[in-house]
Amino acid sequence: MTEQHSPTRRFWLGGKRAAEQDRFFCEALEQLGWEAGDETHWDAGWVTGMPDAEQFHRVSPQRRLNHFPGNAALTVKSRLHDSLAVLRERIRESHGADSELAARLAFFPRAYVMPHDYHALQEAALANPGQRWILKPTNASKGKGIRVLRDVAEAPLAPDWMVQEYLANPHTIRGHKYVLRLYVLISAIEPLRVYLYRQGFAKLASEPWDPEDADNPYSQLTNPDINALNARAEVPVEFIDLDRYRQWLRDQGHDDDQLFARIHDLVALTVISAVDAIRQRTARAGADPRGCYELLGLDCLVDDTLKPWILECNLSPSLGICAGPESGGRIEEAVKGGLVRDMISLLDIDGAAPPADESSGADVSARLVAEAEAELARAGDFQRLFPAAEPSRYLPYFSLPALADIQLADGLAGRAVARPVLQRRHVAELLDDDQLALYATHTGRYYRPNDSAALIWLLATEGLDPDAIALELARAAVTEGDPPPDHQALRRDVWATLARWCRAGLLCQQGSMAVPASPTTGAGESRPTPTTVASSGRAMQLAFDGRRWALHVDSAPASARLSDLLEGRLVPLSDEAASRLPRLEVLRDPAGYTLATDGEVLASRLTLAQLGSALLAHLVRQAATADRLVIDAGLLVTPQGSGVLCLFPAGEQSGDALRQLVSASGGVLARGLRLTMAGAPRVEPLGLPMPEVAVGSPAGVPESVEIRSVLCMHPDGSPGAALDPASSLDVLGALLPCCVSVTGAPLDAHTVTALGEWLSGLDRRSLSPGEEEPSPTAVAAWLATLGEPGTSASRSDTATANG
Repeated sequence: MTEQHSPTRRFWLGGKRAAEQDRFFCEALEQLGWEAGDETHWDAGWVTGMPDAEQFHRVSPQRRLNHFPGNAALTVKSRLHDSLAVLRERIRESHGADSELAARLAFFPRAYVMPHDYHALQEAALANPGQRWILKPTNASKGKGIRVLRDVAEAPLAPDWMVQEYLANPHTIRGHKYVLRLYVLISAIEPLRVYLYRQGFAKLASEPWDPEDADNPYSQLTNPDINALNARAEVPVEFIDLDRYRQWLRDQGHDDDQLFARIHDLVALTVISAVDAIRQRTARAGADPRGCYELLGLDCLVDDTLKPWILECNLSPSLGICAGPESGGRIEEAVKGGLVRDMISLLDIDGAAPPADESSGADVSARLVAEAEAELARAGDFQRLFPAAEPSRYLPYFSLPALADIQLADGLAGRAVARPVLQRRHVAELLDDDQLALYATHTGRYYRPNDSAALIWLLATEGLDPDAIALELARAAVTEGDPPPDHQALRRDVWATLARWCRAGLLCQQGSMAVPASPTTGAGESRPTPTTVASSGRAMQLAFDGRRWALHVDSAPASARLSDLLEGRLVPLSDEAASRLPRLEVLRDPAGYTLATDGEVLASRLTLAQLGSALLAHLVRQAATADRLVIDAGLLVTPQGSGVLCLFPAGEQSGDALRQLVSASGGVLARGLRLTMAGAPRVEPLGLPMPEVAVGSPAGVPESVEIRSVLCMHPDGSPGAALDPASSLDVLGALLPCCVSVTGAPLDAHTVTALGEWLSGLDRRSLSPGEEEPSPTAVAAWLATLGEPGTSASRSDTATANG
């Protein structure tokens, strides 16, 4: 008789699913003396789907919930593919595409997410005419919406669909295609602990496999909910448990141990690919990770070479009985009942195990080992896949292992395992005296580390591992007469700081390959191909930068607004003349306006107020050339001919500041300029209007101007005096989002460095949003200090422009 605990503990069955799906969890806890609770009163939550976010605030080591925030990185089909693709790209960069580490990741078929990857899919299909494709909803279960595509052109453009390479050479049982359902348990994420249940099932299609019968779901698909509808089949749903499946493989002369060793590797690597997203999302959700766990139903196809391929990871896998009693139902019930009982035991949901010693003096590594080994002793038929017996087998696949992963590996190995050494990945480093900024060349993001983080970066990129960095920082912090720094806290901070940079792609673990210094495209990215649209409307000629377009507008309000905005640039066109010009179109749609050019959608879901800005942004992009980039920002030209670059974000406050500048200076304000990074620091104004300040094309804009100053908002919106001097790195951070290259890709590291050098030679000032605006007298006095073009101006530092 099982001992019952007092006071009575309660379980909560949440989500939308029949009671049959939850009965094993309910029965297992009732046998331990638990009672049913509700969404407010519970000590163990078992939720089908995801619970409300506030439930994660309630979890603790004593109150467990069966999900982690961020599990979508595994359970949404498109996100699963992204997680694995990003991992594979990182390993290929650091260790080589032909390395053994990269080869172990060749277990997932390529996938294309609609509508973004539609044209990339069509190009792939054209290049591989023999490849077949399968259509899947990105976030559905039970086989809903899945079908094999006879013609890949049938792929929908609607979101939430994914097209994947179809594996057309499946291994079969008695001529029937099958998929393995595996049960994966993530019991902890920091340190990561992953288990695979020894039992599971081969789920069979109800009709024999026929590669030519693409329209027959009962031949092509193995989902029990689909095959249960097959009235022609004597046994529509058949499950074979893994014990019988492995015996059958051996009877056929196959090496089942080798197959399952590859499956174990596939499972561990799949979870590792998503661990960053799960850890990050769990922290953001405010959830105690010790109160969460995740049971996944992983579907794996075995091809005719006995190679396993991951198909999907299912959230809240079905624990109801799908097969009939004579076709696997009895063993299905036994397996699923044992699975849940073993899971409850492994996780110690009943709280029978003694609590771990978490006092400050306790050895962390020993405590983590004790927890892991006690958990393994309770695991029943669960096999632990991670941590592995040999830590080096999996630690290189992390962007950066957590400190707890390393401490657990140390304890299990009985020695200090090798610490990861990091190398630069997608980053350019920008230095100004003793300040550091980091520019992510694959995303265009800009980072300003504080002094402590900057030192961590410097030591990491010089080849010190995280623990060695912590020791260096501890030595540097020792001051005679002061107590020594908290080394463990310092160590945790170093690991956490480096982990953020690794997740962001700025650093990665050092491998045998040198990572390219400044790639311009991220891992797994595909550039969308233009979408064709139909159009109609009156034509007007739009002239800009020596080019002309035929602008078609089928809305009277839009036509009136654009005519006012582009005063002097629009003239009526005959149909014959319009046919000879590139086409720009403004189309009405149910969600506002769409801007298109020659069938390519530039922007959609625009309000009337946004339409003019979207058209101006397109014109600015057209002005970039191979040797001259464009800055999409305001340019104030003073009566003396000096230029002030105005890097203000869109908004009412920016409009007020710009209007005051124009009023105080008596100058003219225009949008956009073209910049050459070689030669004298003069720029070519584009002369486009700024509707935030005035409607109509600005008059009196010169053909070229010398930039004397740069004005931006105070970084992070923090308060400061009006017209404060600004550092070149802060100004560079405001400038980079405004830069447009001819390719549209993020700027390369050389260009970013050159921009920083150019800015260092300019007068740089900042305004603080929400503070008192500088008086017109103060603005006029400041502008007077800039002098005339070609003269020396007062600057906020003594740096000299190098072009």
